[in-house]
Amino acid sequence: MATTTADIRNGAVLRYNGGLWQVVEFQHVKPGKGGAFVRVKLKNMVAGTVIEDRMRAGENINIVRIEKRTMQYLYSEGDNLIFMDSETFDQIPVAASLLGDSIRFLKENENVDLLFSGDDDQIISAELPTFVTLEVTDTTIAVRGDTATDVNKPATLETGAEIQVPSFVDKGDVIRIDTRTGQYMDRVR
Repeated sequence: MATTTADIRNGAVLRYNGGLWQVVEFQHVKPGKGGAFVRVKLKNMVAGTVIEDRMRAGENINIVRIEKRTMQYLYSEGDNLIFMDSETFDQIPVAASLLGDSIRFLKENENVDLLFSGDDDQIISAELPTFVTLEVTDTTIAVRGDTATDVNKPATLETGAEIQVPSFVDKGDVIRIDTRTGQYMDRVR
């Protein structure tokens, strides 16, 4: 929908310079001399790059409606991941690159939030839940005396991801992981 710079808000998504950009910050500026302008900091929805730019006050812009849908991951097929809409049961392929590094914590039947562009129903991004629970499938045995200090050891999870865990975590334990950082949070009982 075509609007002007007066409608810019933090979090709004703009179609700008051939891409989709989310407004991180904006500021209306009226200098003592010259015309008013809007200073914006924009984040690319696909690449994640951040730019700063200026727009004339009152300039026409294109704000894009974004729709968030929670979908269930089914399986991978080549470079795509197949997701199912829980309401319509439609299956759609999604490029694995949209999940970035967090893909290593994705397991079958996990719910993922997909962001769609309202204009052309294009998938913009995919986000795993902030915390996931996974089983430890392999880890080394703690050496006696290592438990007295805060010592970490490598562990392999059911998805094949390797992370550092405290020495008291054993094979078969179910742990909670922060998908944003890839760090161990705690054991699930």
